Amino acid sequence: MGIRKKSSKTPPVLSHEFIIQNHADIVSCLAMLFLLGLMFEITAKVAVMFVTLQYNVTIPVEAGVLTESVTLYQYGVKDVATVFFYMLVAIILHAVIQEYVLDKINRRMHFSKTKHSKFNESGQLSAFYFFSCVWGTSIIVSENYLSDPTSLWKGYPHVYFPFQMKFFYVSQLAYWLHSFPELYFQKTKKEDIPRQLVYIGLYLFHIIGAYILNLNHLGLVLLVLHYFVEFLFHMSRLFYFSNEKYQKGFTLWAILFVLGRLLTLILSVLTVGFGLSRAENQELDISSGNFNILAIRISVLASICITQAFMMWKFINFQLRRWREHSSPQPSQKRRPVAKGKSSRKEKENGVNGTVTSNGADSPRSRKEKSS
Repeated sequence: MGIRKKSSKTPPVLSHEFIIQNHADIVSCLAMLFLLGLMFEITAKVAVMFVTLQYNVTIPVEAGVLTESVTLYQYGVKDVATVFFYMLVAIILHAVIQEYVLDKINRRMHFSKTKHSKFNESGQLSAFYFFSCVWGTSIIVSENYLSDPTSLWKGYPHVYFPFQMKFFYVSQLAYWLHSFPELYFQKTKKEDIPRQLVYIGLYLFHIIGAYILNLNHLGLVLLVLHYFVEFLFHMSRLFYFSNEKYQKGFTLWAILFVLGRLLTLILSVLTVGFGLSRAENQELDISSGNFNILAIRISVLASICITQAFMMWKFINFQLRRWREHSSPQPSQKRRPVAKGKSSRKEKENGVNGTVTSNGADSPRSRKEKSS
């Protein structure tokens, strides 16, 4: 993400610079139109489709002697409208975090352009990963996925969502879709756009796949596991920018990254390769949401394995690059020659005839050379 420079001159209305500077206000007005639509009977039916979750179903559940009704949700085409509205909300929240948190820290730390961009990226992603981890973990605990791991594949197809789980998936899709316009709003460099597109595309591909194929239980667990590791990385990078001597976080992240890839493969093979392969119903039935056939199971496992291999390959290259940077000898600093009989003003202050005193040894310049 690039640096947004606020100029005193007001750019022309509807120009690129005007949209970039005021995109949060423009998106806020657009989101308010949907909320105002709820107040009028003529537009309420359309506005509800954007603001609230769709395809709710009431199912009777036996609770002892009494029979209670529970409201669950399914997915459908109308979810595209809901995802669009919450994509607008994600853009607004992105701008709020940037302006009221990250920009204030940047002004205090005086980062370079490269560090400024990376700090903004890690700041935004660490906030999102932390929120998603807490939210996803609460759903996992409430649905008892940890106490009963067989629930990842038992009862497939999982066509019904609890409210929190469907809202979680809608929010995830909205967040990663909002990353596309943010490439324009944040003035991302052209050389960084391909990397960002691959990064965003992988998230959307796997989240949409788990959502449509009714593998939402497995997808939720894998997302929380992956987000926790990524949260640790970006937090370590934030601490590194504030103090470059901080390296412990990257070491812990490297260990958990490898463990996370192994756990992802184990859970995927256990759920798709063993659990679903032993299910009784293995016929393709789109109307009932059953996609448990051999071809789809192989495709799911192949996509997960290829993605994990790609991430490990990037991870190994990253570690090798860091190792080379640390092992390469640092070039020695060259001193400027001083003419005989002439001593600089600083030498006169630090000592007599070039002899450095204790005050000169403790000067900021010498401390900087020692720390480098």
